[in-house]
Amino acid sequence: MNAKTPDYLLESADKSNAKWKDKKRYLWLLSPAVPVIGIAALSAYAVAPKKLRALAWVGPALVHGVIPALDRLIGEDTSNPPESAIKDLENDKYYGRIVKAFIPAQYAVTFLGAWLASRKNVPALDYVGLTLSVGAMNGIAINTGHELGHKHDKVDRLFAMAALAPTGYTHFAVEHNFGHHKRVATPEDPASSRLGESFWKFLPRTVIGGFKSAVTIEKERLARKGKGFWTLENELLQGWAMSAAFFGATAAVCGPRSIPFLIGQGAYGASLLEVINYVEHYGLKREKLPNGKYVRTSPEHSWNSNNIVTNLFLYQLQRHSDHHAHPSRSFQALRHFENAPQLPGGYASMLLPAYVPALWYKLMDERVINHYKGDLSKINMDPDRRAELEVKYAAVAQKAADADKTEKESSVTEQAA
Repeated sequence: MNAKTPDYLLESADKSNAKWKDKKRYLWLLSPAVPVIGIAALSAYAVAPKKLRALAWVGPALVHGVIPALDRLIGEDTSNPPESAIKDLENDKYYGRIVKAFIPAQYAVTFLGAWLASRKNVPALDYVGLTLSVGAMNGIAINTGHELGHKHDKVDRLFAMAALAPTGYTHFAVEHNFGHHKRVATPEDPASSRLGESFWKFLPRTVIGGFKSAVTIEKERLARKGKGFWTLENELLQGWAMSAAFFGATAAVCGPRSIPFLIGQGAYGASLLEVINYVEHYGLKREKLPNGKYVRTSPEHSWNSNNIVTNLFLYQLQRHSDHHAHPSRSFQALRHFENAPQLPGGYASMLLPAYVPALWYKLMDERVINHYKGDLSKINMDPDRRAELEVKYAAVAQKAADADKTEKESSVTEQAA
């Protein structure tokens, strides 16, 4: 059953699907399999580093090569679980265990990578490959932290912090939940990219803005409880302590040569999160009401994709519209919406284009303008380039507006007939 199914059929379908089963139930194991693949590859490299040097680069190969290729090969899945199955899906503890299973393997592959990078006579190219490979694993782990961080259970939030600690990005659990979800698709949100803004311009804005936002949010939360910033209840301090403990313990065991590795893998892992942030809301903007508030977040405010392989690896993060509508909804229950804007490829396929501004603008800018039917005033646009972009895209906007007008006129004619 998919999102195109008429409402009058959904009710009968729900009744007939009382015993509906998730056909992807065991395919979801692909996500916790990522660090296991990393452990296997780096273990083989450890045994024969001269013969198997390419395995030091397993992370970038997986993220930028294998997953995008499988996306193109296998295609999309727009199916949704029936409403009658949602409650059972949410209550099935199997899915939560899958998410948590990522974390011990994540720590193992990080420690293994640090040990390999700290060995004497490791070629510089291999050192870089090991750094990026482990960084890729921990970048994907941020999505594990994202899934767990939206739960209300304290144990789940603790696991979320544990998943984020190896990248040193634990403040994400605070800013994302209470900052980004509140301000998403607005000019005020540091994690929502603007049309005409390159990833390289967005990166420092989101990193610095996200960090400042997290500090402000936590200060305000603690102030409401009558506490100052320097308290054991401060979730930012708790997260930073976890990162410091992990980095310190790993460096103590593996030696000083592991320190650049730890810093580099954390930076690369965090950058993977931020490039996904860049993709998710590019150019999209919620309308501002006369009272100064923004309209409620809806499916049209997130870029989505139904490429099945990336969705399996990233807990359906690509069904981003439903996530923003229901932040605590578990990944296995997220739905596809027909009216949500769709990317030209899966998230994994969009990473490399995002690094190349000219290619990214070619892929996405006209898509954004068409989404808003040529009305440039509705777009979240880079304010430093607005005048330039309005001139550049005037013809594109007019074409989109004319196409929308023709479509409406055709619809009226069909209704009249």
